[in-house]
Amino acid sequence: MGIISRRSFLRKSVLGTVLVSSGLFTQRRLIAAGDERIDTVELGKTGIKVSRLAWGTGTKGTKFQSRQTKLGLKEFHKIADCALACGINFFDSADQYGTHSYFRAALKKYPRDKFILLTKMWTQPSEWMKTLTATRFLEIFLEELAMDYIDIVLLHGMTSADWPAEMESFCLELSRAKEKGIIRAHGVSCHSLEALKTAAQSEWVDILLARINNIGARMDDKPDVVMPILKQAHDAGKGVLGMKVYGCGELIKEEQREGSLKFVLGSGNVDALTIGFENVEQIADTIKRINRMVNEKKSN
Repeated sequence: MGIISRRSFLRKSVLGTVLVSSGLFTQRRLIAAGDERIDTVELGKTGIKVSRLAWGTGTKGTKFQSRQTKLGLKEFHKIADCALACGINFFDSADQYGTHSYFRAALKKYPRDKFILLTKMWTQPSEWMKTLTATRFLEIFLEELAMDYIDIVLLHGMTSADWPAEMESFCLELSRAKEKGIIRAHGVSCHSLEALKTAAQSEWVDILLARINNIGARMDDKPDVVMPILKQAHDAGKGVLGMKVYGCGELIKEEQREGSLKFVLGSGNVDALTIGFENVEQIADTIKRINRMVNEKKSN
């Protein structure tokens, strides 16, 4: 396989021409990004069925913006339409990224049951974001998204091994919200090995979002240390989501993308992946790779 540069990966499709319109996109005017669609999986024992691939919108996400919001609304809508046309029904958002209002506009033309929305709560106060109660966060999120419920809500960026005790009020309020149907599942994203170990053992966690790739780029530890923890979580019935599969942009070469996807998907311990696409060509490229690997695994 050849090696392509980051710029080429961002701008060229390996699947051929992507047919797009220069006008505004409507529900009947979907984008063809190749001839393949992604399949669906169930997230652990939650009963929530999602595409095996999610569109992550938090690349360099901080201070209410991300690489995806910087694309502008028109390009954001284009990617969302393309994702749905290719079978991607899973969208990874956060108030921290500033993408709630973007999804509000991009998804309003689609029936609510046609997509799964994941968002996150930033629980650590900073100079740019206050820490509110979980209930208040949810009120704000629902207003920003213009939705009656949110499918998945995660406590964002846990680093302490004692996060369940430290975040007890958040956990209790999210559990109540789940009982009321305001959310369908709750969990955490982890940014340390200690927090990850705790999450894998926690009965409260429905969904676990973890950093995983084959070389340890931007991860909590080496792959052979992290993967057994993900297996433990997966075996316990938790929905396991993999992020940083391309190492936050470090794994761009052809063989790097191939190697990481093969490692993560081949493990059987990760239900779905969230990747921060910045154009429709990247969606086509990744779907083709994933479908080939999934089919090869089934045939073996």
